[in-house]
Amino acid sequence: MKRWALLCGVMLLSAAAASAQEIPKVEVFGGYSYVRVSLRGTNSSSNLNGGSASVTYNPVNWIGLVADFGGYHGGYSFSSGGINGEVYTYMFGPKTSFRLGRFTPFVQTLFGGAHTSSGSSFGSESSFAMASGGGLDLNATRHLGIRLVQADYLLTTLNDTVNNRQNNLRLSAGVVLRW
Repeated sequence: MKRWALLCGVMLLSAAAASAQEIPKVEVFGGYSYVRVSLRGTNSSSNLNGGSASVTYNPVNWIGLVADFGGYHGGYSFSSGGINGEVYTYMFGPKTSFRLGRFTPFVQTLFGGAHTSSGSSFGSESSFAMASGGGLDLNATRHLGIRLVQADYLLTTLNDTVNNRQNNLRLSAGVVLRW
């Protein structure tokens, strides 16, 4: 009886160790992103389209360290007219994942910077950026996932000389590769 209990215990520990090895150490995401920009204190807003990519290193099962990069293009509408331009973001921070079989919901908070440029007299500028939100991945295979949705509150402080703060919405979807 003791041998059976010992054998069952060893098998249980082996199964736990084997399932722990299924956690990817590195995840790479790439996909489409939509950003809705709203300028505080004005009626100006803009829709930007582009892409984002991130690399996540998972030192443990549920915690990851993220490096996130995005590039978005679109037009800004002002009461005096409009301009076209680009916004680039680069942010870093922690990510918490809840691995639930075929689905992996996650939350993250990222800090970094944003850079904007346009072909007009507005020129270019860099500022603080922060993103806080989460998403849901569908695990198609062990090494391939589909990011069904990622929704983030994206804060930027571009054109801060007039106390502007942009409260933005960023939506992304794409492919996740895991190793």
